[in-house]
Amino acid sequence: MTSNHDYKFAVLTISDSGHSGLRKDSSGDLAIKAMTELGYDSVYRDIVPDQIDLIASKLIEWADSGEVDVIITTGGTGVSPRDRTPEATRLVLDYEIPGIPEAIRISTRQFTEMSMLTRGLAGIRSKCLIINLPGSPKGVEQGLEVISQVIRHTIALCQDTDQMH
Repeated sequence: MTSNHDYKFAVLTISDSGHSGLRKDSSGDLAIKAMTELGYDSVYRDIVPDQIDLIASKLIEWADSGEVDVIITTGGTGVSPRDRTPEATRLVLDYEIPGIPEAIRISTRQFTEMSMLTRGLAGIRSKCLIINLPGSPKGVEQGLEVISQVIRHTIALCQDTDQMH
């Protein structure tokens, strides 16, 4: 069985104000800290504005590079007109894994009813797991807490390296 230390992750923050430098990327910082504490190695980090083509091209670049096992996105998953992360993600996925975002929405509802408004997706592209998380630091923290135990197993299954199946 592969250990977490063999897995590499990337964090993509989707934020107009973060991209323009008007806002600190606290959610991206938190995602990197949490994933590193879980034993994954960081390889890429970037911030793009809320534009489908820019989000999709960065996801494609990282997933297809063969250097990233899991991409965590933060931001752009709400219901405002600029929130388009799920649309960009859906365009690039080979297939979706609906249970991951469903678990996040259900589990985080205990903290805020607004969790039902997040439209984040999860799925696989080029044997890379892509997970959309909300833009708030609390949403990132709670979301990663909910799914932390299934990330490694999901990567192992999609890469066919899990010896348990």
